[in-house]
Amino acid sequence: MKAVILAGGYGTRFQRDVVSDGSGRFSPLVGRPKPLLPVGGSVLISHWVRALAGSGCADCVYVVTNDLYRAAFEEWAAEFSNINIVSDQTRSNDERLGAVACLHLVVKHFQIDDHVTVIGGDTLFREDFSLTKVNQRFSGLQSQCEDSCLVLSYQCQDEETQKYGILEVDKDLRVLCMKEKPLPSETNSRRACPCFYVFSKKSLPLLDTFLEEKKEAPIEEKDAPGNFVSWLIPRTPVYIHEICGRFDVGNLSSYIVCDLYFKEQLENVDSYMV
Repeated sequence: MKAVILAGGYGTRFQRDVVSDGSGRFSPLVGRPKPLLPVGGSVLISHWVRALAGSGCADCVYVVTNDLYRAAFEEWAAEFSNINIVSDQTRSNDERLGAVACLHLVVKHFQIDDHVTVIGGDTLFREDFSLTKVNQRFSGLQSQCEDSCLVLSYQCQDEETQKYGILEVDKDLRVLCMKEKPLPSETNSRRACPCFYVFSKKSLPLLDTFLEEKKEAPIEEKDAPGNFVSWLIPRTPVYIHEICGRFDVGNLSSYIVCDLYFKEQLENVDSYMV
C-alpha cells in the first residue's frame, strides 16, 4: 500500500482569514500551507505520517504540493525517512491542476502499481478513526473482489448536506451514488464523505480515463477529489467505512477548533489514528 497526501492547495480562504484577523495572534501562520499548520504539539500532516508508520499501512508516503510551498514541505520532510515530495509546478491558485490531476501526477511520476490511500492534507479525524481498521476492512473487500475501493462516511446534520458530498448506500454498505452538496430534501442520506479514499490498484488506470474525459472541463470538475469518486462509483465497487467525524481545516475558525481539541482533549497522541 502507498499513501498519497494531497497538499497542492493554496489555502486562499484560510490565508484571507489570517490576514484580516486583527488580534495578531495568528500572524505567524501567514504564508504557511494548511498541512503544515501547528495542531497540538505537531504540524497537521505529521499526525498522518506518524499514524501511517505506526499502523504499518503504507510502505511509502508521497506528498504532492505546489512550487510555491515545495521548499517548506521539503524542509518538513527532512525529519522523516520515507517521504517523497513532488511539486505540480504551479505557483498560484489560478494555475492549480486540481486534486485529481495531482494524484494522477504522483501515480505516473513514481510508476505506482499498488493500492493507494489518498488523504486530504487539511483533514484529521476523531479518535475513533483507525488506519488499522480501515486496512482490515479494505483487505476483506479485496478478498471478495479485487476491484473494490473504500471511502469513509460519517453522519452530518441536515443543514450540512449542502456543504459535502453525500453518499447513498445499499444494505451491504456499497455506495450507490454520491450527490454533491444536495439540499436535505434531495436525499434521505446524511452520510458525508471526507477526503480519505483507498483506491485499489486495479482502479488507478481509471484516473487516465477520467482526466481524458474532463480535459476540456473547467478546473472545478477536476479539482475536488470527490468528483473522481462520484465518477468511479458506477464503474467499480465502492464501499464505506463508518467513522464518527472529522476536522476539516478550511478557515481560521475551524483551525482554532481543531487545534484546541488536540491541545486539550486528545487522550492518546501515540495511538492517534493508528
